[in-house]
Amino acid sequence: MKRAGILRQVSDFSDFSRGHWLQELLCQGEEPSHVQSSPDGQHLLVLQKSRPPPMPRVVAFQRHSIGGADLERNWQPPQPALVGLVFLQSPVTLGSWVLAIVWEHGRTEVWHFVVAVGWQLLQTLELCQGARARIISVCSQGASLAWCEERPPLDAHPDMSKCAFRFCVCTRALEVGEQGVRLGSVRIVLHNSPEYQILASPQHVFLVPAAASFATTSKFLLIWHPEKAKLTITAPSAGFVHSKVLHSSSESDFRKLLLGSVGLLSGLAPLDIHTSAVSNSGGLLLVSTKGAVNMVEPDGTQRHIFDLEGSPLAQGRPIQLKTFGSILACTLAGVLYLIDQNSGRLIEKKILSMKEVHFLESLGEEDGIQLLTQTGIYSFSFSKPEDSSRPEPCLVEMVFEEACRYYQRRSLSSSKLTVEKLKKGGVFQAPVALAAILQHSLRQKQKPAQGLPDTYAKLLSTMSLELQSYMSLELLKTCVVCAPESEVESYCEELVEQEVSRVLHSDMDKDNLAYLNSIFASFPRAAWKATRSCLQLQQNGDGLLVARATPEVWKKVLGGPQQEELGHNGVVPLFELICASFLRFKPKWLPSFVELTQQYVSISWAYSSKEGPEGRVPLYKRALGVLARKSKHSEADDEMELELLLCSKRPKAVLQALHLLICLKRWQRVVEVAEKFSKLSPLLNKEIFTTLLAEFAQHRELDPYLDVLWPLCPAELTASDILTVVLQHLPRSQEDPVPFSSEGNQLTVGLLKPLLQRVVQRPCVQDEMYSDALQSPIFPPPTPPREHKIPSKVAADDAPQLPVARTSSPSALVQGDTV
Repeated sequence: MKRAGILRQVSDFSDFSRGHWLQELLCQGEEPSHVQSSPDGQHLLVLQKSRPPPMPRVVAFQRHSIGGADLERNWQPPQPALVGLVFLQSPVTLGSWVLAIVWEHGRTEVWHFVVAVGWQLLQTLELCQGARARIISVCSQGASLAWCEERPPLDAHPDMSKCAFRFCVCTRALEVGEQGVRLGSVRIVLHNSPEYQILASPQHVFLVPAAASFATTSKFLLIWHPEKAKLTITAPSAGFVHSKVLHSSSESDFRKLLLGSVGLLSGLAPLDIHTSAVSNSGGLLLVSTKGAVNMVEPDGTQRHIFDLEGSPLAQGRPIQLKTFGSILACTLAGVLYLIDQNSGRLIEKKILSMKEVHFLESLGEEDGIQLLTQTGIYSFSFSKPEDSSRPEPCLVEMVFEEACRYYQRRSLSSSKLTVEKLKKGGVFQAPVALAAILQHSLRQKQKPAQGLPDTYAKLLSTMSLELQSYMSLELLKTCVVCAPESEVESYCEELVEQEVSRVLHSDMDKDNLAYLNSIFASFPRAAWKATRSCLQLQQNGDGLLVARATPEVWKKVLGGPQQEELGHNGVVPLFELICASFLRFKPKWLPSFVELTQQYVSISWAYSSKEGPEGRVPLYKRALGVLARKSKHSEADDEMELELLLCSKRPKAVLQALHLLICLKRWQRVVEVAEKFSKLSPLLNKEIFTTLLAEFAQHRELDPYLDVLWPLCPAELTASDILTVVLQHLPRSQEDPVPFSSEGNQLTVGLLKPLLQRVVQRPCVQDEMYSDALQSPIFPPPTPPREHKIPSKVAADDAPQLPVARTSSPSALVQGDTV
C-alpha cells in the first residue's frame, strides 16, 4: 500500500519580520526570484537581479523569535553585479555560519547574525588577485570558497575562439575568528580552461560546462576532490574517463589535463543539460532537455533515475530540484514530482496551484519537504496508511511490475495489463501469493509464517532457501556501502559473482544481457572471476582446460539474443563477453574454451540445426571477431588467431591457418600442422598435401622436412598428378633455362625421386580392387561335373562312376600353357 502525501501550510509569513514585504517581493517581477534559507532555517534571503527600478537588491528576513537589525543591499549599473550568496561554516563555534555576498569583480562582504542584535558586517575582502578578473560562478565547500573567474587577455582578440580558454577555477579558505576574517592563499585548481558553473557537495566540487561553452569542451564534466588534490574527467555518455592527481600548479593546465584523452572525448556527443543541482548524498543531479533525470556520482559513474513527462524543455523553463533523504523532489510547470532515488519509482505526482515554488532546507523529518510559495511555506509529508502493521516494501511492488511484464508477453489480448488490474482481478494468483509471503517473511521482529494461510506457509517452506539467498544478497549490498575502502573490492567481487550466477540461472533476454554487459564493463576483473566460478573452469593434471558447468548454464552462454537481434547499441552476446574476458585476463585459455564450447554444441544440437549457435556463425569466427575488435594488434594476437582457427578443426579454418603460417614462413609449424590435421579426413589430407607440394615446387624452404612430408601423400594421387601440380607451380624465370644452374633454389629430379618411387611402388587402387580374384587358388576354375541321364534305377547303379579331374597345382597348368 502506497503512502499518501499530505500538503499543509506551516507559515503565512506572519512569523517573519516584515512578512508582508516578503510576500510583496515574491509577487513582484516577471522573472522568479532567487530564494535561499540559512543552514538553521531561521532566515530567508531573497535575491532579485532583474526587478523594476530603482535597482536590484538582496534582502534578508528572519523569524520574530530571533529579532535584530535587518540586512538589505542594493546595487545598480555601472556597479558590478552580484554573483551569489554563499553560507560558510565557522570553525570557531560548532554549528555557526557566516554569509558571504560575492560580487562580480571579486569584492566579498562577510556578514554574521547575532541574536537580538541583528546582522553585522565582519569584513570586506577581495577574492581575486587581478584587477581585470571577473567572477562567473561561486560556491562554498566547507569553510572555503571555490569560484570560476574570467581573466581577459591584455590584447583583446576579435576571434573569441582564440581566447576561449581564458577562465580559471580557484579556491581559497576563509577563516572566521575572534580577531576578524582572514583569507587563505589562492589555490589554482584549473587554469586556461573554458567557462564552468561551480557546484559543491560536502566533499567534492563539480565543474559543469556553461551553456555558452564551445562544443569541443562541453562533452564532459570535471570533478575536483580537494582532499586528494585530484581531478576526474567523466562523460555521461561514456562514464569515467580519466583521473589525475595534481602535484603542482603546472599540472593544473586544462589542455595538459586532456592531453591523454583527446581521442576518446572527441567522439562523444555534447552534454545535454537543462538544470543541475547537488543532492544531499553528494552526487550531481542533471536534467536534460528531454526530461531525463540522471545522477553523476563523485567517482564519475552515472545512473538514470527518472524521465519527466511532457514535451522537450526550453532553456528558460525553470525546474527546481532538491533531495530530502532518499526522495528526489522536482517541480516543473506547477507539478510536483516525488521520486525514489534508489529505485527510480515515482512515489507521487501532485499538481500545485502556484507556479513559482522554492525548496527550503527541512530541519524536521528526513522525508519532510518544505516548499516556499508566494502565499507561504508548505510542508509535504507522508501519512501512514491505515493498516500500519503491514508495510508494503518496494520489493512487493517490483513483484507485481515484473508479473505484469511476464503476463503481458504471453497474453493474446491487446488490452494493457496494469498493476492495479493484477491486484484486483483475482485471476493471477502467483504474484498475490508471492507478495503475501514477502510481506511476512521480510518483516523484522516477527515470525515469517505468522498469519499466512496454510497453502502460503507450505510455499514459504519450499522457497525458504531462495529468501535466504535474497536476504544475504541485501546484506552484502549493505556491506559494500558501509565497508571501508580496503574491503570494498572483496565485497564487490562477491556481489558480482552472485549477480552473474543469478542472471545465468534466469531467462537470458535482452534486458538481462544488457545488465551483464554493464557488469563486465564496470567490474571486469570481478566479472572474470565470477565467470570462472559459474562455469567451474580449471586445469586438470595434464594441463588441459576443463569445465564442469551444467547444461543449463552452457545453453545460457551459447544461446540467448545474438548480435543480429541486438543491433548496434553496444550490447554483445554473452559468449563474446566471456571471450573478451579470456583475452584480457587469461588469453592462453581462449582456444581451449572455444574447443570446449564446440564439444558441448556437438552434443546438444544437431550439426545442421539452425537453432544452435553453430547454425548461425561458427563459434571460432565469433571468437575471432572479439580478437579483431582489440584496439592494439600484436604478435601474440597472430598466434591467438592461429590457435582459434586450428581448435575449430574445420577444413576451411585449418587451411586458412596453414596459409597464414606459410605467409609467416614458419615452416616447422607448417609441417606439424600438416602432420596432425591430415589424419582428420582424406579430403583435408589431399588439400593439405597439394598445398605443401605447390610450396615445395616454388622454393627450397621445405627441403629439410621432406621425410615427414612425403608419407602424407594421399593414396589416390598418381605420379602424373604429382608432376602436374609441380609443373603448375614452378617459379617462372625471366632468363632462358640452362641445364646446370648456379642457383641453389631450383627444383631437381633428385628431390622428387623419393616421392615418385613411393607412389610407383605403392599398389594401384584398381589392383587392390581385383586382388581377391588374382589370388584365387584355382585358375581357371575347374569344369563342373557332367550329369548323365539313366533310364532306370538299376542302370544307374550299374553305370560306372567317372573320376573327377583335379588339378594338382595351378602353377602346373599355367606352365603347361606357356610352353
